[in-house]
Amino acid sequence: MFSGPLEDRMAIRELHDSYCDAVLRKDPNDWGALWAEDAVWSLMGTEVVGRENIVNLWNGAMSAFDAVSFLGIPGSLEVTGDTASGRYQTHEILVEKGEPRIAGGRYDDEFVKINGQWLYSKRIFNVVAQMGGNKL
Repeated sequence: MFSGPLEDRMAIRELHDSYCDAVLRKDPNDWGALWAEDAVWSLMGTEVVGRENIVNLWNGAMSAFDAVSFLGIPGSLEVTGDTASGRYQTHEILVEKGEPRIAGGRYDDEFVKINGQWLYSKRIFNVVAQMGGNKL
């Protein structure tokens, strides 16, 4: 479930950690910088292509929340050269209009290494379980 050079696997883990931090801070510039220019993001069935479109969708989604705490745990990661794939489990606490919600989800990820930097090339997100607040 985890294979490939440890250095690359660690860099991808730091990519995930940077993602979580940017979500917590609601920082579209830092968050957007984690995606390849031609990346694909599927957010519960809504698919967008290209970094600019991905950031626009994210900004729209994030604007609904007063606060977001976002944590994740890698479930698998396989690195082959300058590409990789894996799964990532998420845990979110979201506050929307004063109403808290807890959600757990799963990302199916693809990565690409460009100029020595690992970036997301594709992320497919689905909610696995949630409670409280408004539904996604």
